[in-house]
Amino acid sequence: MPLSRPDPDDDHPDDSRYLDGAAGALGIEESSGEGRALQAGRNNLQQLVQLRWLAAAGQFATVLSVHHALHIRLPMPEMLTLLAVLVLFNLACWLRTRWVPSVRNAELFAGLLVDIAVLSGQLYYSGGVTNPFIFLFLLQIAVGAVLLPSRYIWFTVAVTGGCFVALTQWHLPLLVPDMEGLSLPTHYIGGLLICFAINASLLVIFIQRIGRNLRQRDARLADLRQRAAEEEHIVRMGLLASGAAHELGTPLATLSVILGDWSRMAPFAGDPELREEIEEMQVQLRRCKAIVSGILMSAGELRGEAPVVTTLQAFLDDLVTHWRATRTHHGLDYQPDADLPKVRIVSDVGLKQMIDNVLDNALEAAPGRPVSLRALIEDGQLVLRITDHGAGFLPEMLERFGKPYQSSKGRPGGGLGLFLALNVVRSLGGRLQARNRPAEEGGGAEVEIRMPLSALEPLGLPDNAAHDAG
Repeated sequence: MPLSRPDPDDDHPDDSRYLDGAAGALGIEESSGEGRALQAGRNNLQQLVQLRWLAAAGQFATVLSVHHALHIRLPMPEMLTLLAVLVLFNLACWLRTRWVPSVRNAELFAGLLVDIAVLSGQLYYSGGVTNPFIFLFLLQIAVGAVLLPSRYIWFTVAVTGGCFVALTQWHLPLLVPDMEGLSLPTHYIGGLLICFAINASLLVIFIQRIGRNLRQRDARLADLRQRAAEEEHIVRMGLLASGAAHELGTPLATLSVILGDWSRMAPFAGDPELREEIEEMQVQLRRCKAIVSGILMSAGELRGEAPVVTTLQAFLDDLVTHWRATRTHHGLDYQPDADLPKVRIVSDVGLKQMIDNVLDNALEAAPGRPVSLRALIEDGQLVLRITDHGAGFLPEMLERFGKPYQSSKGRPGGGLGLFLALNVVRSLGGRLQARNRPAEEGGGAEVEIRMPLSALEPLGLPDNAAHDAG
């Protein structure tokens, strides 16, 4: 089923002028979820690089201060070598942020493991768990909890915990003059380990919750921005369509007068073939006028048009009758549910145009083959299933179904039909979905429209006797 609604045979370039202009002026920029995640990974790597520069500077200052100011003997060559490795690694990460547009979580995790390894090495050469800086492992966990998904965070906790335990057994003693010959008791080491585990777990839980809330907030803001952009484009498309309708009014009126004169001229009236062609032209001209009137009515530019209360059965019958009358060479298999006559709704021009548009898309998918429309009530919702016997949707079209300017026809302005249909349904609290039918169901595509009946029912509007069959 195509994702656009061009004119039959694509032989009306003037009609597509408005859509082409809209496509150029109203493009919606979107990025996939994976693309946003990769961009976020790059931003996180930049943050990690900045933190690592601070950590390297802090380690350098601490080592020099402890060795020279506090006169605590440290293995300076080994510790400065580890620090140089950290600086070189961070320089490589900085260059990566300059050259590569996206970074995955696995790369961030690998960088965090390097930080843990360097910190473990520094602690090994400076007293292990007797070093008061042992709890810098918690900083590594905090950074991981902010930047990485859960599976990486708990693995980080396990790695740092393992390093903590290893440092209780293997380390070079910190040669502090007042503590030479002293050793830490076992219960003290156990208490340190328990304290570390409790702090690490609580840190992960709280930071994860904060991060999850922030991600949910960002997702909601992104959805709101996308919705606002789409609604702005719909308004601009409405203004564009209204302007086009005004421009078309005069030439359509002129054509109507000319065709009326021709139908009364003897050369045309006496030729059955010419008379039939003129009648067909008049039918199509009336259809064009009805479309123009519908556009202006939807834009609120026709006065004296009040909403009409009717039954759902009558609304759909009128829609199907009009669709069949204006598309005389194509079939529509209409299957209404028996419960439809009991439902009363407000007849809405926008709703009718939306259903017409989806039917036209189905017709264009398989020219010459009938289109099926099934209407039923399910769980307090009106369900319309429109099927065709065409080739179905391409996978990439299903992924971006209802997005503007995504068409199988490869021309600017495509995809507006289903984009606008989706927004009409959404404004009524419903949803519009598409799928490809399997071969055992006859193949082709199916578009399902679901709308709550409460959004269609009349609210304080007078019944119209001509339309209310209830």
